[in-house]
Amino acid sequence: GEEVIAEWMPQPKYEAFPGVLNGGIIGTLLDCHCNWMAAWHLMNKAGADHPPCTVTADYAIKLLRPTPSNGPVSLSAKVVDLTDDRATVDGTLSAKGKVCATCRGTFVAVKEGHPAFHRW
Repeated sequence: GEEVIAEWMPQPKYEAFPGVLNGGIIGTLLDCHCNWMAAWHLMNKAGADHPPCTVTADYAIKLLRPTPSNGPVSLSAKVVDLTDDRATVDGTLSAKGKVCATCRGTFVAVKEGHPAFHRW
């Protein structure tokens, strides 16, 4: 299957304590990265020319080890289930060659009238 990779460079303001990335930041990165992967796949499935507005229906993060903040982190995401209006996506966050956190989330395309419709 198709996988999307991104790299992000932490700054000290995102640390839980010196040298370690905050867990909430890790969750945010995985949520956003997986959401864009879902939107891309939903767009392709619909044959659309732009991604739909999507929201997070659920997601769970597993923090496997401390994530060092003194170098880049790598995000990856892969769709594991796809319907007409939602995608389930698995994601990982790695640093220094080790997986530090994983995520599974469900992301739903919303229609006009939803508060998130065309917010970005």
